[in-house]
Amino acid sequence: MNVSSRRALETLVQRAVAWPEDAQEELARVAGEIEAELEQGTYRPTVSELRGIDHGLRDAADGKFASDDEVEAVFDKHRRR
Repeated sequence: MNVSSRRALETLVQRAVAWPEDAQEELARVAGEIEAELEQGTYRPTVSELRGIDHGLRDAADGKFASDDEVEAVFDKHRRR
C-alpha cells in the first residue's frame, strides 16, 4: 500500500468513529469479510454462485440488459429507504 492510500485509510477509520452506530457496524462487517477472504487466500465461489455467474454470462451473450431507465428506477427505489 502506498503512503497516500495508507493515509486515506487511516483518515477514514478516524472519521468512522463519529459515524452512526449502524454505519460503523456495516463497516466492521465488510472489513471482517475482506479480512476473512484474505486469510483464506484465493476466493472459491460456491456452486450456487457459479450458477448465477453462468446465468448472467448467458443473459449477457443473449443481449439481455436492463435499460438505463430500469437501472435508474432500481437505484431510485433503494435511495428512498
